[in-house]
Formats: sequence, C-alpha cells, structure tokens
Amino acid sequence: MIPMVDLKAQYADLKSEIDQAVSEVLGSGQFILGRNVEAFEKEVADYLGCQFAISCNSGTDALHLALRGLGISKGDEVITSTFTFIATAEAITYVGAKPVFVDIEPDTFNLDPAAVESAITPATRAIIPVHLYGRPANMPALQAISKKHQVLLVEDCAQSFGASISGQKTGAIGDAGCFSFFPSKNLGCYGDGGLITTNDQTLAEEIYILRNHGSKKRYEHAIVGYNSRLDELQAAILRCKLKQIDRFNEARWQVAAAYNDALSSLKDVSTPTLLTPQAHVFHQYTLRSQSRDHLAETLRQHQIATAIYYPIPLHRQQAFSNAQGLHLPVAEQIVTECLSLPIYPELPRQDIDFITHLIANLQH
Repeated sequence: MIPMVDLKAQYADLKSEIDQAVSEVLGSGQFILGRNVEAFEKEVADYLGCQFAISCNSGTDALHLALRGLGISKGDEVITSTFTFIATAEAITYVGAKPVFVDIEPDTFNLDPAAVESAITPATRAIIPVHLYGRPANMPALQAISKKHQVLLVEDCAQSFGASISGQKTGAIGDAGCFSFFPSKNLGCYGDGGLITTNDQTLAEEIYILRNHGSKKRYEHAIVGYNSRLDELQAAILRCKLKQIDRFNEARWQVAAAYNDALSSLKDVSTPTLLTPQAHVFHQYTLRSQSRDHLAETLRQHQIATAIYYPIPLHRQQAFSNAQGLHLPVAEQIVTECLSLPIYPELPRQDIDFITHLIANLQH
C-alpha cells in the first residue's frame, strides 16, 4: 500500500532528537505554556519574518482567535473561498459574522481576486484567502483590494508553511496569518496545534489573553476567553521539525517535479504549476482529470491511496444552506475533476514511478 502520507518515516528521520526533546519535557514536569512554547513562538516568528507568533490549540482556533481579536462580529461579512476545508468558514460563524463564498482561479485553485472585489459590500470587514495545497494566493492583488476598500486581510496558511511571495513568507503579509500543525501538515506536531502571526502588537496582546481564559495575570480575567494553548510536548516536537522544514519542503517539491515530468504531457491530465520550492511547498499534489473517478479507482485497485480535496464546495454544504443558491462555476467544475496523489518528503522514487506508470497507461 502506498499511503497519502507516511508520518512514521519522518519520525524515523528525527527519532533521536524528538525522543530527547519529549523526554526532557516529561522530566521537567512543565506541560502548559512552558519554555518550549515560548522558544517555539520566537523561533517561528523569526523564520516567518513577523513580529509576533502566538501559538494555540489548533488551526481552527487560530482563525477564530484572529477574527475575534480583530473585532469581527455579528453583522459583518467575511469573503473567503468556497473551495477549502470547512474550518475556514466555521471560524467566521464562530464570531457571528457571515461567510461570503466566492469562486476560485482554475489554474491555482485559490481565490479569484476579481470575484472577491465583486463581492464586497458595505458590510464586508475582512477577506480570508486560503493558500491552498501550499501555493500562495495572489496576495499583491488581494492586498490592493484590501487597501482600496479598507477591509482586513487574514491569511489561512494551514497548508502553506514555508511558502513565500517575493521573499515574504505566507502569514507575514496580511493583518494576521493562521496556521495548523495537524500531524499531516508540512510542519506537523503529534496532535492538534495552531499559530497566529501578526505585526500588530495590539492584536498580539489581545490574542495572548484570549487563548488563556482571558487572563494576563493568573486568576485575573479581563475578558471571557478560551482554553486554547499549545501543549509543551507539541512545542518541543515542532521545534525539532522547524529546523528541517526547508529540507522537507524541498523534498516535497522534488516529488511534485517528478510527477510533473511523467504526467504533464498526458492529454487527460492537467498538472499543477511547479513554480519554485519557495513559492509552492506542495502540501498536496493535486491534478485535474475528466476521468478522475476511473483514475482513482484504478489506483485504489493497485493499493495506491488518493484523496479528493474537496468533494463538495462550501456553498453546497448543508451547514451553509443559506448559500446553496450560489452558482460558482469554476469550483463546481473542479470538484468533479481534482485528485490528490500521495506526497510526503520521504516518498520513494520507485513509488512515484509506479504511480505515474499506471496513470500513463490509462491514457493509451
């Protein structure tokens, strides 16, 4: 079986360092907001090139806390992609705001800036671009729209850790960046974890308080907050992995390049643009095919995992029934054609060759 991701392979690569880090935390007896959390926040802020990095319990919490900290609330509208995981829109509803779903670009799967601008109303307070599959959204265009209409820009970086645009890392471009450290992410821990980044000191201070029961000083609570803290054990693991993130992302890009070399000339397959290892970190390798279901079934029969990210766009989800009258043609077409192939830094070349050989044979 060739899996979508092999978390054991990365652990084997870093086993001695991770085991030592975990052992030190266990021996310290300090498990909540300890020295590893503090050190990780500084190290990750330095890596991303932002002033503040505030860890939290999950990527969903990161989005929620960022929106809450920015003052987004009932009556506000937040524009985002229909082609993303539900967490992006869930966070908008958590603060009482309305998610406004717009269409995507057919080649990048990211927010279409023209569609974003067309959706702006007097109630619009923010835009949340999702850097889907590890490729940054068109941030220059979205920044221009944000500035023109005086709305906030919150980056969903759950899939794009380490990606950059013109030398700026995702998460350090908008008013806030929101990351997930779910185990399968490019930078993943061994449980749930998240991060909010910003260059706004006022926002950072608000999120520090929100994540810890609304408390700045123990047993003194300025506001009603949340219990959303990154575990010390997870921070220690993330510190080990952060040192290797560029190596891991480069290896992902090499896997994508090998797929493209073998598949880009096929008639019924549309492959993603490679860009560079810094500009696309390939959290997923996702192609398009009008024979998607047949392709997926053939690979399954040969014990090769595939996935569809995402089979139902958010404007067609029951949870957002008030948006089901929308017609967003690009996303509605892509959900019938997209297929993600196995990708992780340690994926053996022989497995890549086996996968691409099967796909190529289907075209003849």
